[in-house]
Amino acid sequence: MHTYTLPFGDITILQENLAEVVIFDGIIMDEDMVNDYHNFLLLNLKPPFSLLINKKFAYCYTFEAQLKIVDLSQIDKMAVIAYTNLAEMATLSLINLNGNKNWNIKIFQDRDSALSWLQNTEIKKEAI
Repeated sequence: MHTYTLPFGDITILQENLAEVVIFDGIIMDEDMVNDYHNFLLLNLKPPFSLLINKKFAYCYTFEAQLKIVDLSQIDKMAVIAYTNLAEMATLSLINLNGNKNWNIKIFQDRDSALSWLQNTEIKKEAI
């Protein structure tokens, strides 16, 4: 397990195809940050891969970043840990905005449940 610090957050490689993402407090993720994020994932994870999105801090996205944040075919599934109602509502809003992209995503209130779901559900066969 190794943690990498990028300008917008920390990404911890938990397994060759699983990473935990923590975006820093107050960050406004823009399209350039999303590109850097995607490049990091592609260079450091074996596809198809899963993401554990740990929303322990408050942050937001530009509109362009919202449309692009999970627009990466190598992502198999995502578990979001939403510790507050506001974090859950923000995640649901992002999912609804991208409703046509058919994400395999689930929201949890604790890390253990989220990690268990990621590790114990099958990988989509069509993911490359």
